[in-house]
Amino acid sequence: MPSTAPPPSRGWYAQLLLRLHFLAGLFVGPFILVAALSGAVYALAPSIEPVLYQHELTASSTASARPLADQVAAAERYVAAHHPDDTVVEVRPAPGPGATTRVQFSEAGLLESQTRAVFVDPGDVEVRGDLPVYGTSGSLPFRTWVSTFHRSLFLGDAGRLYSETAASWLGIVSLAGIALKAFRIRRARRKRDLVVPDNRARGYRRTFSWHAATGAWVLLGTLFLSATGITWSHFAGDNVTALRSALSWQAPTVDTTLGSAAAMSMSAGEHAEHHGGGTTAAGSPATVTPEQFDEVLAVARASGVRADEVRIRPAATTDQAWTVEEIKLSWPVAMNAVAVDPGTMTAVSRVSWDDYPLMAKAAKLGVNTHMGALFGLPNQIVLLLAALGIAAMVVLGYVMWWQRRVPGGRVGRAPAEGALARAPWWGAVAVVVVAIGLALLLPTVGVTLLGFLLVDALVTAFRSRTGATD
Repeated sequence: MPSTAPPPSRGWYAQLLLRLHFLAGLFVGPFILVAALSGAVYALAPSIEPVLYQHELTASSTASARPLADQVAAAERYVAAHHPDDTVVEVRPAPGPGATTRVQFSEAGLLESQTRAVFVDPGDVEVRGDLPVYGTSGSLPFRTWVSTFHRSLFLGDAGRLYSETAASWLGIVSLAGIALKAFRIRRARRKRDLVVPDNRARGYRRTFSWHAATGAWVLLGTLFLSATGITWSHFAGDNVTALRSALSWQAPTVDTTLGSAAAMSMSAGEHAEHHGGGTTAAGSPATVTPEQFDEVLAVARASGVRADEVRIRPAATTDQAWTVEEIKLSWPVAMNAVAVDPGTMTAVSRVSWDDYPLMAKAAKLGVNTHMGALFGLPNQIVLLLAALGIAAMVVLGYVMWWQRRVPGGRVGRAPAEGALARAPWWGAVAVVVVAIGLALLLPTVGVTLLGFLLVDALVTAFRSRTGATD
């Protein structure tokens, strides 16, 4: 006689969340654990780097800083002897006394967005060394290594699926945990047990108490790290970028395209002869001289670039302007930028922090916080504690699974399946719609979630027909 589906039950939703929380923790837990532990190290990297690279980052001379032209020329002489094929692409003047200037060069064989930085003492233009640096944050080798491992396990785009899965599911598991706590809080004898571990309990109940309390304390951190981490992911990150573009939430940038007159003739103005003069073809390679860095920076300072932390990027071709950007990531941030025509030495485009849309500001501040840069060491300590708390939750989850094993069993028992079979039709439809929506927005979450639900439905059907029990 064919079996009949169980009648709808009011408890199906909590049962589904518990089953989902378990399955996600079981299968995605290792990804989350690796991301959390590597993230804990990455959180402290901005404070570790100054110790590891003290020689390169510290200026030994107490003399007044010499012009950037002298510093760039010293770096170019060094590069000509050690890396003759490199080309200067960026200069970051020393942000304060005792710091070195970074003169950065493009070099074949480095990672995308990576350059070789030559560290120059501003006082006596002594070259203190050279190191590869990465991205706008200027990550040195240690932080770059940790960041690459954290993001992709050194497996390229394929490896980025691990971090995308971890970041996406971290938020889902956290939200499921919130909902489960909401169901339990009504039945709890002591509400404080939901945020304070119950050390009077033993075995599974004690482990569960620590797991739940830890989750409550790091809840905001997990949601924040999940949301900001997704912006760096492969597929979901592209979706976020497309959404921001469609809603005009992107950060503004200066226009570096010069007019035809400025691009075709460099002879006009008092600077033309100084920079070589003559007529050049638009789009032809630009000639960059060390003296231009001082002049371009002076124009930018007069046009609203005030922060000590700036980067100067020369134009690659004659129809482009130079750019000077503030790169102060700590609070209060400084993000003003100016494009400078090297022929006339005038500012041709400006962008200030006030020009950023609200969501672009929020995204920038969120990323800076995720990197541990916005509030310095306190920011890094909070990230460290959140990452260790997430790692502890994963470990405690596996301990709970082991403690739930039946006598003589090799693995723990899973929460009861069959929630969808007990759900009303509208509930089952809503779950499938949400799963499909997630598959479109967060592909790794959506695909694995649909897989979990399919397996759950098949197992339930099989057990119903065979009469098997958990």
